[in-house]
Amino acid sequence: MVAHIMTATVLGLEAAPITVEADVTNGLPATIIVGLPDVAVQESKERVRSALKNSSCSYPQTRVSINLAPADTPKVGTLFDLPIALAIVQASGQQGLAVEGCWFVGELALNGAVRSVPGVLPVALKAARMGAVALFVPEANAREAALVSGITVYACATLEQVLLHVSGKRLMEATPPISMEAYFEKPKALLDIADIAGQEMAKRALEVASSGGHNVLMSGPPGSGKTLLARAMSGILPPLTLSECLDLTRIYSIAGQLPASGVVVVRPVRSPHHTTSSVALVGGGSVPRPGEISLAHRGVLFLDELPEFPRGVLEALRQPLEDGLVTVSRSKNTYTFPARFMLVAAQNPCPCGYLGDPDKRCVCTPTQVFKYQKKLSGPLLDRIDIHIDVPRLSYDKLRAPEQAERSEQVAARVQAARLVQSKRLGLGRSNSEMGVVEIREYCQLGSMESELLSTAAQKYALSGRSIHRILKVARTIADLAGSERIGLDHLAESIQYRPKSD
Repeated sequence: MVAHIMTATVLGLEAAPITVEADVTNGLPATIIVGLPDVAVQESKERVRSALKNSSCSYPQTRVSINLAPADTPKVGTLFDLPIALAIVQASGQQGLAVEGCWFVGELALNGAVRSVPGVLPVALKAARMGAVALFVPEANAREAALVSGITVYACATLEQVLLHVSGKRLMEATPPISMEAYFEKPKALLDIADIAGQEMAKRALEVASSGGHNVLMSGPPGSGKTLLARAMSGILPPLTLSECLDLTRIYSIAGQLPASGVVVVRPVRSPHHTTSSVALVGGGSVPRPGEISLAHRGVLFLDELPEFPRGVLEALRQPLEDGLVTVSRSKNTYTFPARFMLVAAQNPCPCGYLGDPDKRCVCTPTQVFKYQKKLSGPLLDRIDIHIDVPRLSYDKLRAPEQAERSEQVAARVQAARLVQSKRLGLGRSNSEMGVVEIREYCQLGSMESELLSTAAQKYALSGRSIHRILKVARTIADLAGSERIGLDHLAESIQYRPKSD
């Protein structure tokens, strides 16, 4: 008798259906697994053997053949343990199992417990689309699976519990469907922007960047507040939409980094160390997984000490910054991960950090300064919309009381500007995502504004990309001001954010 159990494997951000076929025949005791299994799948035979023994079942003392179909799709991970165990039980005739329309995923412990696995949300989405009736997942993954409507989710604690259910002896209770709206709450900012002394110009630049999803580079001496400003951005970013929450939850599910709630409902702020490799930052590996830029999707990727990152790592950001996605190609498959993030970077002006400081003398040689600044390529800098200087503050300025705006006040303006952009461009889209046609339609200039931009383009030798980014930022500034058209002051502020070397 050949048994068939449905499961799935995760390829990139999507799940592919897999049929586990098991056949128990006469012959010397042996277990053969075919169908492009990786090492973790090959090792499942030992986990399944002990799990069955500790779940009131026996492992066949004959030849067991297991095929994971389709055979030309790579099978990776430990989520096949549970379906393999059920297939062996059914093929050996130990129990009659009602598994029609059911999908199973889960890793087995030696005592029969069902352990969590990454990527359950994509599996649930695929199962629902293919008309599955029920999905059996580990208890720790039940919340993310229950986000998918149209399928009954069962939280499995042990293999024995699953066997009793599918044999009709003791039925399990289904996990109630979960609405993502139930998890929405106003996130608490780690740092209120009002608690940062001074730096009004930098705060304004971050407000503009948050409103339009623009990239920012802050330059200034050590201790001027660049890192604090970046941390405060979490308190002024607009809330996620439902579709963005689902996308982020799927990414974090595959990466195995879901929060305890099982749902990602706040915009991520990722801050990798400068020793991060290009694979960790962009994504990839022998089994491609999302990198930091995908984990920062619809949020912020903060790169502190930007010139300290290896040049090759930074150059890998150029295409994702332009396209909003990253494609990882392997010999058998091509994987695409979303990467629509805001790049917020900080750097010192020179190795010692005090170039241009009015009070502290820079001790770097011109050659050292040149080499340090050339670590960032022109094409990468051209993709950053807003360049801002963050000067060192005096003691009097740090201690002086001031009535600065709280993060809630800034966030209200940011959210209002984002709503205007969503109505104009489509739900969830911001001005930074405008294409050439949309720039031509929504960033029209009057005669005086055109003359100003023409003068700036000639004076600073602006590239076509720089001009488009100036127009996008100007459109955001106009949206913050509630203006239907881009005015002279909006355009002038946008030009001010370009680097002085342009």
